Amino acid sequence: MRRTISWNNDWKFYKTNTESEMISLPHTWNAQDGQDGGNDYYRGTCTYEKEFGNIPHNETDRVYLEIPGAAFTSKVTLNDMVIAQHEGGYGLFRADMTDALKTENILRIEVSNEVSDHVYPQYADFTFYGGLYRGVNLVIVPEQHFSLDDDGSCGVYVTANVAEDYQSAEVKVKARINGTGKVCFTIGTKSVFAQIQAGVATATISLNPVHLWNGLKDPYLYTLKAVSESGDEVIVRFGCRRYALDANKGFFLNGTSYPLRGVSRHQDRKGAGNALTLDMQKEDMTIIKEIGATTLRLAHYQQSQEFYDLCDENGLVVWAEIPMISKFMPKGKENSLSQMKELVKQNYNHPSIICWGLSNEITAAAPVSEEMLANHRELNDLCHRLDPKRFTTMADVFMLETDSELLKIPDVNSYNLYFGWYLGELEENDSFFDEYHKTYPERIIGFSEYGADANPQYQSAHPSKGDYTESYQALYHEHLLKMIEERPYLWATHVWNLFDFAADGRDEGGKHGENQKGLVTFDRKLKKDAFYLYKAAWNHQEPFVHLCGSRYVDRIEEETEIKVYSNEEEVELFVNGISQGKQKGHIIFRFAMKMEKGESYQIEAKSGQIYDHMNIRSVSEQNPSYLYAGTKTVSNWFDTSEIKPDFYSVEDTLGELKMNPKSGAIINQMMEEGAKARGDVAEQVKDNPALQKMLGRQKLISILKQSGADEKTVKQLNQVLQSIPKKS
Repeated sequence: MRRTISWNNDWKFYKTNTESEMISLPHTWNAQDGQDGGNDYYRGTCTYEKEFGNIPHNETDRVYLEIPGAAFTSKVTLNDMVIAQHEGGYGLFRADMTDALKTENILRIEVSNEVSDHVYPQYADFTFYGGLYRGVNLVIVPEQHFSLDDDGSCGVYVTANVAEDYQSAEVKVKARINGTGKVCFTIGTKSVFAQIQAGVATATISLNPVHLWNGLKDPYLYTLKAVSESGDEVIVRFGCRRYALDANKGFFLNGTSYPLRGVSRHQDRKGAGNALTLDMQKEDMTIIKEIGATTLRLAHYQQSQEFYDLCDENGLVVWAEIPMISKFMPKGKENSLSQMKELVKQNYNHPSIICWGLSNEITAAAPVSEEMLANHRELNDLCHRLDPKRFTTMADVFMLETDSELLKIPDVNSYNLYFGWYLGELEENDSFFDEYHKTYPERIIGFSEYGADANPQYQSAHPSKGDYTESYQALYHEHLLKMIEERPYLWATHVWNLFDFAADGRDEGGKHGENQKGLVTFDRKLKKDAFYLYKAAWNHQEPFVHLCGSRYVDRIEEETEIKVYSNEEEVELFVNGISQGKQKGHIIFRFAMKMEKGESYQIEAKSGQIYDHMNIRSVSEQNPSYLYAGTKTVSNWFDTSEIKPDFYSVEDTLGELKMNPKSGAIINQMMEEGAKARGDVAEQVKDNPALQKMLGRQKLISILKQSGADEKTVKQLNQVLQSIPKKS
């Protein structure tokens, strides 16, 4: 009989050469410094030590240590004998302790998140927490047992083949087992005995009729019980579903169109780092359910089994991926393959997972190379060999050209685009996908990342790109939501990100060490306005109204906009108890309201018995706490109608300007001067033809905004360009 014992108490923790402290698992040593964005962020080797006596077990039993997550490399020694080594911070691994056990024992687990030239990830916009952050278990099994040495899997694999009429399913079961004899597989009232041959037992069980796993509507799970003659038992939950992709109509689940519209998730949170409790994981799922997402991208690494279970139970359609991200490492091929093998095998039975992600923005730091292509082909082949049923995908960085050989490797692709935030204008997201779909109508394409940072403290009546206001984030997502709704061919779309997360290298937007693109704050306590935009679009089960700008209390404008997000068809606005009228609409409702200086107003939005309220006041001076004190981006200080269309201007693209010798010379001089101040950025542009091509499509005004150019510079440059006729 198998016994699994949580073994999380009474550990000694050593950091460098300091004295030990007693801790409980799960644990990370970067719970604070990895979120502060300071120079004290520790990346090194730490040791966890446990002293214990005799472990009761039968003479023929095997005793395993199970480690669900140790970031990023680990060495396990028991009584000075090395019993396991592992490279990869997110996959489960086990160590057979049996032969090294004594009456009195000392177990040490050395864990390191040091810089490496071959273990992914090493270069990314998130904190690389170190530690035993998912706890540890003891697993005691009889001599004949389901394999615990199969790349961290449970040893039992279930494949449900649903018939084309969706009425029945053939369930194929494969179990790897140490020993000989028979295995009994049971689903409900049906049992099948299978002979073990060369360490493998297989069987097929028919389900007729079949109860489908049908996403949010009905995430039904079957239970398979596998029992060996020795009494070892493994219980696996699985789902029966059939899905398909169409280049024009998107995703289909069980024969019905099922748009995949959702969010991405990092696994950390404020104060805890990545050492989450089960209650924290459940709270994350509650928030995901509230927003109404149908899909979840679990980025950028393998996440906990508990969370994949929650996805199964709640009907989320999941993209799972390995942390091969941002910077390709020629020495990292074996590690990428190892982490992919663990991801697929350990998560094979989860019906929520429909695809395996090969990499994320892997060309961000360097152009495509033959080594990179070869590595991706091996990863793609490995996925299909281990799991022929699911498809493969990639998240491609915005500057990767759409004719790249890299895009031909996975079954489908998705792009990470940040037009309207890092560069360019919002409308360029629209034109990118329109051009892609027109050029490659047979390809299946998705939208894997898009977002804008927002600190809820910052507010504006006239938000603009780069101001870090909650107001701009809302406008940004309003545009992107509409863009997505108008393009049903996008196989999946994922907001970056559902939650703010730690990024040790960041210091911007009024916070240290955080990426603030989340729709919800890092501590999960505050939902930003943009959260309710998506809730209004996706959640059709919970009627609500939400007043935007509740944190924008002090307003200087004479006429202010009162904006409401709701999934209802009609909203009525009240000011100081007096109705301002009703509006019929879809998701976004806008009311104009005049204000008098010094007056305060109680605002209420209602739809039937559902309501939301807030208080605002009219003030004479801007509240300085609403403004980001960092680099400001420029606005257009001139009316575009004043620009002479037959002459060059800052409204032209970099590529258009470079085609003319005179305007091109001005642009080259401008870029040379900028390169002196930003040499590192200039080198990245110079060495990356794809990035050069992408910048060539950007309007000059957009590039100037992003660089923080001042009003005088923009006006002078525009004046000079307006003297150069386009005919010449």
